[in-house]
Amino acid sequence: MFPFELLSSEASAANLLEQVRWREGLCCPLCRSKSVIKHGSYREYQRYLCEDYDRTFNDKTGTIFAHAKVGFDKLLFAFYSLLRFNTSIRQLDAEIDVSYRSLCRRVEQFARTLDAPDISLVGPVEINEFYVSAGKKGRERDSRSRSRALSKHGRGTYEEDKSPVFTLVDRGTGQRYVVPAKSADEATVRLLLNNHKKESLTVDTDGFPAYDPLEDDENFHREAVIHGGGEYVDGDAHVNTCESHASLARRWLSPHRGVSKDKLTAYLRPLQLRRRILRKPGRGALKQIIREVL
Repeated sequence: MFPFELLSSEASAANLLEQVRWREGLCCPLCRSKSVIKHGSYREYQRYLCEDYDRTFNDKTGTIFAHAKVGFDKLLFAFYSLLRFNTSIRQLDAEIDVSYRSLCRRVEQFARTLDAPDISLVGPVEINEFYVSAGKKGRERDSRSRSRALSKHGRGTYEEDKSPVFTLVDRGTGQRYVVPAKSADEATVRLLLNNHKKESLTVDTDGFPAYDPLEDDENFHREAVIHGGGEYVDGDAHVNTCESHASLARRWLSPHRGVSKDKLTAYLRPLQLRRRILRKPGRGALKQIIREVL
């Protein structure tokens, strides 16, 4: 359900921010002191005075919402709609009457604030890669525009504006990760699989040569399914979950009508948060969104 009652006014959104931010007790964001008293108000927000630091602050101080000219209720509406419905920034611009540039800047700031995924693997693990056509959107070009009609199908490179993106699925924990990379090679694969708890991690892959060195590494037990030979499942070995998650990532990127490869991480990181709020009701999802950026 859409949480209309929480986003109907800035006062309602401000009350939610207060509940989430100080859920573990009120403290000064500047010096972490607990010697804090209420000290008037700032618009719809409660203002506080730190008796140790002798400075005032409010519920937005020290967050990405501080000094924002866009109302907090409108920002929450934008973040919620982006994550829940994959709404494009152009459509959000029309819905909440905020300039595209301001909204784009705030959404990018929101994406940069999200923590990078902590990849800790239990196994067995699926790993696969797909490629995203991502160029120099938003930057001044130093050469002629590439011809989309002549672009190559299949695998590409970051330099050719077809960036590799790895998907990992840990069947032991149920966690899924989408990680952009600048190259699809052995070094990147080892970096992604480096943090695992078992001495020998079971890894399911396809026949891509970058995974071949795992065969001779005692830290890994590789199970390969060779798609080129018509093999997609071999017992419990497959990368079907990775391919399914890759299709979701492509759909996630499609409303943006072109992606900058410099900002591919910022485009994909909210996808991780989207999965965490997928089954939560509106109020719970909004609280999770706020917690992620505080």
